Amino acid sequence: MTTYADIPKPIRSGIVIVEPELGTPQRIIVLQFNPDTLERSVTPQAAGGEGDGGGGGSGGDRNEALRLKGPAQESWKFTAEIDATDQLDVAAPDGIHPQLAVLEMLVQPTTAQLRAASHLSKKGTIEISPIEMPLTLFTWGSKRVMPVRLTELSVNESAFDVNLNPIRASLSIGMKILTVSDLPAGHRGAELYLAHLAQKEQLARAARGGSFAGLGLGGRGI
Repeated sequence: MTTYADIPKPIRSGIVIVEPELGTPQRIIVLQFNPDTLERSVTPQAAGGEGDGGGGGSGGDRNEALRLKGPAQESWKFTAEIDATDQLDVAAPDGIHPQLAVLEMLVQPTTAQLRAASHLSKKGTIEISPIEMPLTLFTWGSKRVMPVRLTELSVNESAFDVNLNPIRASLSIGMKILTVSDLPAGHRGAELYLAHLAQKEQLARAARGGSFAGLGLGGRGI
């Protein structure tokens, strides 16, 4: 008889909401299914200005051609699936409304925050600070834990129960990786980004190097 006890259980990707001052998790969101694909965009912050490739072009400073202003700007996009159609024997009077609401509240202030801002406005407060959201971390295995801000959340609901509660949906999620250029010095998110970058540096050092011969340059070098 074949057993599968030695097959490792797959790790799920997810989102962790953290209280930035204490670093304590407020909520952990585990994605039901890992996305099939990830679209990542990494854009360097060239010191020469936008559109000139960092110097050497029109209006660019040649002395800045190899300089960077800060960490690269990175964004991620993926599609997440939520499906309760195989769990209809479990009491779920609201369908997947709760799971959708949890994700939507990542980009929404709470009613308490909105009422507080309205109260300050009625009192005649001249300047009301934008509402600060909790620190959001995206996790994709142990080697990718990074602070993010959701920039896109598009929901496509494709199945419903008899009460019109959604029971299946796909979500297009876009997020921006927050770096030390985005967060105040000493912020917990900034420290987590530095830890993420340090791990990337360690992985880069582990990569096997090439040779001049592989480039068709023989042994002459550059």
